[in-house]
Formats: sequence, C-alpha cells, structure tokens
Amino acid sequence: MAPGDDLTPEERARIAPYVTDPIGPVFALTHLPEAVKGALFARYSRSANSVRRILLDEFVPDGDQGGIGSEVGADRAREFFQRVLADYGDDSVAQLGGAHVAIEGVSNVLTKVIEWGRLASYLEQSTRYVPYDTQVDGRWKYVRPAGIAAHPDLLAEYERVLDDAFATYARLNTVVFDHLMATEAPATDDPAAMRALRARALDAVRGLLPAATTANVGVYASGQAWESLVMRLRAHPLPEAREVGDQVLAALRHVIPDFLTRVDRPDRGERHGRYRRATEDRAAQLAVPVTDRCLTPGGARHRGVSGTGSAVRLLQFDPDGEARVLAHALWPASGLPLEQVRAEVLALAPAERSRMLAEWADGRSDRRERPGRALEATEYLFEITCDYGAYRDLQRHRLLTLEAQPLGATLGWERSPDAEAAGVADEFARVHEASAALWRQVMDVVPDEAPYAVTMSHRIRFAIRMNAREAMHLIELRSQPQGHAAYRRVAQDMLIAIRDEAGHAALASLMHYTDMSGQGDRLAQERRSEARRGEA
Repeated sequence: MAPGDDLTPEERARIAPYVTDPIGPVFALTHLPEAVKGALFARYSRSANSVRRILLDEFVPDGDQGGIGSEVGADRAREFFQRVLADYGDDSVAQLGGAHVAIEGVSNVLTKVIEWGRLASYLEQSTRYVPYDTQVDGRWKYVRPAGIAAHPDLLAEYERVLDDAFATYARLNTVVFDHLMATEAPATDDPAAMRALRARALDAVRGLLPAATTANVGVYASGQAWESLVMRLRAHPLPEAREVGDQVLAALRHVIPDFLTRVDRPDRGERHGRYRRATEDRAAQLAVPVTDRCLTPGGARHRGVSGTGSAVRLLQFDPDGEARVLAHALWPASGLPLEQVRAEVLALAPAERSRMLAEWADGRSDRRERPGRALEATEYLFEITCDYGAYRDLQRHRLLTLEAQPLGATLGWERSPDAEAAGVADEFARVHEASAALWRQVMDVVPDEAPYAVTMSHRIRFAIRMNAREAMHLIELRSQPQGHAAYRRVAQDMLIAIRDEAGHAALASLMHYTDMSGQGDRLAQERRSEARRGEA
C-alpha cells in the first residue's frame, strides 16, 4: 500500500490542515501544538500505522471542530507525555518538540552559562557590531547583581567603576574611529569602507566593557535541552541565573508544558540540580590543597598585568593521529576489520600516508565543505589563555569539550593596538586597573559575583578537547580576515601547534582555508556583502 492510501478522501480532507501533503511519503506537520508533534513521532516506535493515521485515530477525533490554531490533540498528548516522560523516564521523546525563547537584558556572565549546553541553538547580541554608547533612563547597560547590591558601599564603588568604564568606552570609540578615518582615509561615500572602520573601532574598544554588560540572547532548543538548561540555571550559584531559570520555565510552560513536567519535581529536576551543584562544590574544595601547593608565596593569584597575544598550548595529541584518520577513511569501503586496516596504514611510508590523505580530502571549494567523520578519529587537547571577548566567541563551538576557569583579574588583560595607536593607551589602562581593583574587592565579599566587575579584555584560561574535524571547522572559521584579531590569533596558533608540535603536517595542510595573514581585512568582507546586496 502506498503512503496515504490507507486514508479515505474524507479522512484526507480532515488531515489536510495539519500536514503539508495528505498523500505523499514526505510531509511536514503544521498547525499543531509542539506536544502533539512530539507525541506523534514518539508513537512511531510502538505503532505500525502512519503518522497521518495515528493523528486521525488518536489525536483528531471524529467531528473535531477545533480548526487551525486550536489545541488539537493537546489532551491526548499531555496524557502521553505524562506516561512516557514523567513516569517511564523515556528521555528521547523530549527531543521531538522545541521552543524559541528570547532572554533579554542579562549579563555577559550569564550568557555563557546559558550557552553552555550543546544541544541548542543560540544567537547573541554582538559587542562587535552593536555599540554600547547610550544610556537607558540615565543608566549604562550593565547588571547590578543581587549579592553586590546587598552591600551599599560595595554597590556604590561597583557603579562608579562600571560607569567610568562605559563612559570611557563611549568616548574612546569616537577617538579611535576618528584616528582610523585620518590614517586610513576612506572615501566617505564608500559605505563598505565606513562600516569596516566603525566595526574596527568597536573591536578596538570593546575590551573596556565589563562582563556585567547586558545582552539579548535568542535560544531554540528541544524539550530535553530546555529541561537540562532550566535545571542547570535553577541550581546555579548566581542569583541572576536562578532568577532567569525561573523566568524561562514560566515562559516555556506557556508553549511546551508537557516537556517540562520533571524540572521542578523534588525527586527529579530539583534533586538533579542539587547533585550538579554539589559536584562543582566538591571539586572546588578538593582543588584547594592542590592550588595552595602550586601558588608562589605572596598570593600570585591576585596579580595581573597587561600584554598582547594569546597563549595556546597543545597538551595532548595522538602521535599516530594521521594514520588513525586515514585508516578510518579507508575502512568503510574495505570490508576488513578496523584493526587490520590500521595495521596496513601504519606500515605505509609517512609520505604515502600524506599523499593519500590529500587525495581523500581533495576538491574542497570552500571552508564549509569538510571531509567526512574519519577526521574524528584523532583528538587534540589545548589549554588557551586569551581575553574574555575572544573566549565568548570560541565557547560557542559546542561540539567540542570545553571547560573554563572562573573569569578574574589574575591573568592580566590584553592591550588594544588600535587604541594605543590613537594615543589613548593610558585611559585604556586606567579602566582595567580600576576593574582589577574592584574585582579584588568583590572577591572578598561576594566571590561568585566577582566576574561581573572584570572587563572583556581581561584574560581567562580554558581547555578545549576536540577532534580534527571540529578543529578544521573552528580554525578555518575563526581565522577569517573579518574576525576579531584576538580569536584569529588563537585559531592560527592552534593550526601551527597541530602542524609543528603534533607533527600532523598532512592534517594541517587539509585545513587550507585557514587565513594566516597577520592583519585582518574586514573591508573585503564588507565589499562582498555590498556586492551581494546589489545582486539581490
């Protein structure tokens, strides 16, 4: 029986508002609540019927007059999810529905907490394109955390330092832009050149913004991913995170309530959240003696100076990584056991392996075309120290494994070459020194909220573990000329480490869309965008 043949003409008419095609083998579901869509697909595993038949028999009863936009089948779906998700714990069904949620006016500290989950899509307001040079109701756009606000003297100092940082940012943005206009001398009727210089000026001064700076985040996630995010937020040590967790849960219960029945149950979500928090607390306690043994006398944790350049250290790699990748590329077509193919590949001369890898990956026409999953057969572990602004961009690569130390002032801050060239290095330094002093004050009173005081130019240390396929994606994307100089350096140094320290020159050569030029070229990207707009 062909798809759709099990439905009568009358049944096809009833189903038509809810599917894009009542007959064909491929169709999309429309005008149905998320819970109903998820329940329908979940029924595939326990029914021989088609989704259209299940929808008609179980979710759209005879004589249904709900029409498009109604809660068609909602009661049936609610009962279904209560049984399989809340009672049986079948988590996979929670992947079959999702929701879009806007989270606005939260700190840049919290955006990184929100964006920690892998199985979601995020889009965040950018400090590279949106200037923060205006006030709202006489206040600069930053969060005043509850713990700091509970101490009036500390709050007054916090606001004084952050107000000065924002005012300096607004003033120096104009100074740097005027300097670039004078030195680059673009034609004022060249919109691409003007956009490129405005963006470059923002890049030069964004490091003055504190991590407390507010941002807007759009999130799309499945019910399962939302459940994990809400539990994580509600158990977080930051009051801002817990408050937003409650607000997100309230919003989601208007659109996908059936996917979130376990989040605030004492025996499920709340217990899971407490366990997550407890493991983090135990790790912090266990780290104390290790840290104390490593620290030099005099409290080195509180010292930090300015500098330029990131620090990228390759800590682990597979010496036979190239052979692993080649073996996994050849194995599917070989029909042989993987161990045997690996042995044959290891017996090849290195030059022959390099030739075969190049031939396997040949033909890439742009960086979005990447060879297959064989590149996932070898891994790299990097420890990176760079400014917080660059970390914010690199942290978004969710397929890799990333862990970070708390943001603070112990590692110093990155200078801005364009700000120095514009003659404002002293003002830049003054803001960062005041930020570091404020961080130390907050650490003594509300340590969890100390990162709010730190500027985006302050350095953070984090570790990334990733396979060669993700390395190709990250390095080629983040090294592009229009990217920020800070994360471009990280990407370039990672490639050099793979090539020279790991000795994986053949794999590094596959990443040939990496841009190794020292000076970025945002103008070229703006001209390409201008040309595309003209063709539209």
